Amino acid sequence: MQQWIVEYTIDTPAGAKMMVESYYLPTVSDVRNEISKRGGYVLTIRPHERSSIERWLARSSWWQVQLLRGIQFRSTVTSPGVALWRLIQSETNPRRQNILSPAREALSRGLGVIDALKALQIFDHGTIAILSASERSNRLIEGIPHAIQSITQKRKNRRAIVGTMSWIGFDILTIVQGMFWGKGKIIGWFRNNAPTDPETLEHYNMVVGRLESLWTFLTWLAVAMMFFLVWAIFSFWHNRGKRDWPTARIVRRIPLIGAYMRDLGFADSTSAAGRMLRGNVPIADVLDQASEASTLPDVMKYWLEAREFLSRGVGLGAALDRYPLTKSERMELASISDLDQVATVMDSISEMRGQAAKTKHSLIVWLAFGLSGIYLVIAFGSAIFALTVMNMSLDNMMSGLMEGGGM
Repeated sequence: MQQWIVEYTIDTPAGAKMMVESYYLPTVSDVRNEISKRGGYVLTIRPHERSSIERWLARSSWWQVQLLRGIQFRSTVTSPGVALWRLIQSETNPRRQNILSPAREALSRGLGVIDALKALQIFDHGTIAILSASERSNRLIEGIPHAIQSITQKRKNRRAIVGTMSWIGFDILTIVQGMFWGKGKIIGWFRNNAPTDPETLEHYNMVVGRLESLWTFLTWLAVAMMFFLVWAIFSFWHNRGKRDWPTARIVRRIPLIGAYMRDLGFADSTSAAGRMLRGNVPIADVLDQASEASTLPDVMKYWLEAREFLSRGVGLGAALDRYPLTKSERMELASISDLDQVATVMDSISEMRGQAAKTKHSLIVWLAFGLSGIYLVIAFGSAIFALTVMNMSLDNMMSGLMEGGGM
């Protein structure tokens, strides 16, 4: 499905009139057919593109929480779909109207509230999975607070990581700036004031060469890390909602960060699975929906393979008892005998994965501090070592002055 902006003309008693409207349909042909049914003639059709401000506003957690709270408040007296429709109709801000237009088009064509929220393309897969699981269980209003809690927790995690990386980046940037601007002058001074004694000169040049190489390596290492960090942040923001892309694959290869993302993916998907099982959703649909709860290929593969094994007649416990679950999680699944127990085990796995993700998050923060500390120690240590090289040069100059005075 795609939102299209269409310019077309339509005959009226006063003559031809040009209209501009938005449609939420799969293809351009569907749009042309819709205009033809209304007796119009298509002039132009183009995909809708949001401005940078609209993309930032739509993807902000504050806007997502406010939207869900608005649906929850209005759903006390009507259905969630009608609540979302009334929320869209009551919006007066043109920018927000533009953001909400895909949901309006989806609802006007008879799609459900979850399809309308998916059309907005502002929620991550974990949040959509929580809402979908609640809606399939006919408990969407109960699921909205859980979705809001998930958004809030992820916002706190992002703020903690961004704050830590910003402080570390500022420290490293300060050191790199000093080394970048001071390296040429200091190394140049060393070269121009080298000792005259042949044996001392050889050792002196070796030390200065190593110092210059170290400073060059530290400088470019920090620059490369900073470019990679900025590129990764921009790529994740730009590709938000996509299943997989090159930057995500590179980041997942980083051991601790990859495990952290996997824990978050399983926490979201198992929580959604447990909620649907308690709502008596068919197990095949549960496994399909759980695979949609995360963008990580490992998590998606786990649920899809479990569904395939289940379709072959394998027992539910055996179908779920597979890698990449941990040994303790697999032991819990091996003892289940009915769906009620599966829902309890899924909730337990979700809680354990959530705690594991928090632990790994703390480790990432402390590891970042530790690595930045090592970098700063090397940078400051090399600067202190530079003072010893300077002493070699000063000793040579003083010796030359004393000898000149003695002469």
